[in-house]
Amino acid sequence: MRSPARQAGVHKAGLIVVTVLGFITTFYKIWYPAEVVFDEVHFGKFAGYYLQRSYFFDVHPPLAKLMIAAVGYLIGYDGHFDFANIGDSYIENDVPYIGLRSLPATLNVLNVALIYSIMKQSGYVPIVCFLSSCMYLLDNAIVAQHRLIMLDSMLIFYMLATIYAYIRFRKVRHQEFSGSWWFWLFATGTTMALTLSVKMVGLFLVAAIGISVLVDLWELFDLKRGLSMKHFMKHFYARAVGLIFIPIVIYLFWFHVHFAVLTESGPGDTFMSAAFQETLQNSAIKMKSLEIAYFDNITLKHKDTDVYLHSHNLHYPLRYDDGRISSQGQQVTGVKEVDDNCYWRVKPTITLDDEDERVYVRHGDIIQLEHIGTQRILLTHDVASPLMATNEEVTTVAEGERYNETLFQVLLDDHDNGDIWQTHMKSVRLLHMDTKVTIWTHDQALPDWALGQQEVNGNKNILDKSNYWIADEIMGMNGKVSPSTEINMEKKKELRRMPFLRKFFELQGRMLSHNAGLTKPHPYQSRPIAWPFMIRGISYWSKNDTREQIYMTGNLFGWYISIGSLAVFAGIILADTLARRRGIEPVDEPLRHRLINSGGFFVILWLTHYIPFFAMGRALFLHHYLPAAACNYLVLGAIFQFMFVDGVDSPVSSLQRNDSAKEARSQYVVRQTPMKAYPTTKTYVMAGIFILLQLAVFLFLAPITYGTPGLSVPEVLKRKVYSSWDLQYGKPTSNGSSVPHEDIY
Repeated sequence: MRSPARQAGVHKAGLIVVTVLGFITTFYKIWYPAEVVFDEVHFGKFAGYYLQRSYFFDVHPPLAKLMIAAVGYLIGYDGHFDFANIGDSYIENDVPYIGLRSLPATLNVLNVALIYSIMKQSGYVPIVCFLSSCMYLLDNAIVAQHRLIMLDSMLIFYMLATIYAYIRFRKVRHQEFSGSWWFWLFATGTTMALTLSVKMVGLFLVAAIGISVLVDLWELFDLKRGLSMKHFMKHFYARAVGLIFIPIVIYLFWFHVHFAVLTESGPGDTFMSAAFQETLQNSAIKMKSLEIAYFDNITLKHKDTDVYLHSHNLHYPLRYDDGRISSQGQQVTGVKEVDDNCYWRVKPTITLDDEDERVYVRHGDIIQLEHIGTQRILLTHDVASPLMATNEEVTTVAEGERYNETLFQVLLDDHDNGDIWQTHMKSVRLLHMDTKVTIWTHDQALPDWALGQQEVNGNKNILDKSNYWIADEIMGMNGKVSPSTEINMEKKKELRRMPFLRKFFELQGRMLSHNAGLTKPHPYQSRPIAWPFMIRGISYWSKNDTREQIYMTGNLFGWYISIGSLAVFAGIILADTLARRRGIEPVDEPLRHRLINSGGFFVILWLTHYIPFFAMGRALFLHHYLPAAACNYLVLGAIFQFMFVDGVDSPVSSLQRNDSAKEARSQYVVRQTPMKAYPTTKTYVMAGIFILLQLAVFLFLAPITYGTPGLSVPEVLKRKVYSSWDLQYGKPTSNGSSVPHEDIY
């Protein structure tokens, strides 16, 4: 039996050892490869934008990218490199990439220490803490991901810090409203907010902590606890402040920093509204934006598909391939390249006092659009479109014919920030006054009779976000200001102010909608059901001349045994529940209490970080599973202690009579003393076997984790555990490639 002082010494030694081992596995050859790897093309680029203060758009919150940029600033990097392609040389472009990679790598080493500390604070013996930490630090996916300029290391660091803080808070729950109680409550809320400030999937951690807090409050609400409603509400308000209000303030703060740093126009301008763009300095779009007046000849480009509204002398055929009959009217289509048939004259429907004066088109005005090339008026009517029978055909008619069917209302996006239609800055919906459809196009080509150009039709869903068009050019005025306009260049340079919360909510909406729209297929995407079994990995980097590659996949032993621990947990809980229904208590109450409260919390963390991905329609990848994998190693430690520590030498044997178990339970509840656990030789042997097997698989996969050069074809094939793994150079002629995530630009 170890004394508390000796136990503390063992824990300290174990923490030091795993931290050193984590440093070795993470920082080993961190300088290699000296080339851009996988999504470093995005996150290295974003850090550069921060350093150059150029506005960019990303689907993730700003904290982790700000951290990378801060490291770049401290080591003298000016953000000059564009991180354009996987394989671009850092050495040739004078990029201090080792310093940039050191941030996520350092946080990964701290993650190892946090896992040990979480297990220690949860009451597990040193060998179990050591086991969980070693399983994490010897995970190939963790090492491959967290030594690169990417965000997952920061995400897991703040996630584990939140778990640690919440466990510390739970440990002092009986010292309610004390200094340490408030400290760990606020620490939980702070680190939880920092997790969410790295990636939106931090909401999964919010859900896990939220479930635990609700269970905690439900227990406090129990009348048997003897708490008055006033006292209960004090607990409720304290948690509301610490776990809701403070996280919201912190989350908002990082966006405030984001906007304060990114003051210059940049590649992300086009994702934002015109009002937002006008808050940025040197906005190229703003500088060339012109106000549209009646009788201007303009081009209209569809915002989503980038095709221009176009017409020509060709007509729709009498019958389509499915037998439907058309109007045989003049075709209106969409084309990728602007030409003379893409110009439309904006005609008023009211009498103007002075036609020589420029009268601007405003939000809500009703107009006609005359096709310059054929001098016919745009029209849509109740005839089915060529490719979509539910939508209306768009065509043209001679001037003066069917007047009411040629009227369209100008509906500007963001019209609260100026109601004059402008090129580039103001997107517009053209609402047909007669049939209440909007001019719309979709990414589908018409047959040869329309030269393969894109179909344009009338969309009955007038609120569809893809209904917007941008006026791209005014004929004869592109890039210059009309003499009749009183706006000079100095005025165009003036910055508009926009309230922070308005900017925040606009960006949040764009982030969420764009993230949901990342559905473009990717060669290395996979579905969540395959992640725990590593059916597909991700090729991060490869180099043909030296036959090197980095392939991201997990440690097979570690992931499989961790998934097995979840099944064991479910089996134990089910068997214990059934037995207790029959009056049998197979598990002593203190052991059961620790398994349910501690192991159950870890299981909730795994579930909330894994199950929600099944509801997502966007492209997903194996690295999305890494937070859940880290939580799974915590579950593994809990089950290992239950099987090989608690079960072999417990103060109250499960073979004793039920009344003894009940007495032990009563003592536990009243005294609130933690149960002592004593590892045996069997404990150390089993832990040693687990760690050695994890190490063996780690070393086996290490060449494709670190990018070891010169693997022969047999050596590559030996490591291709699944035929679905996309390992390069598995054949003498193979020359595979690596592809980053979908580029949002």
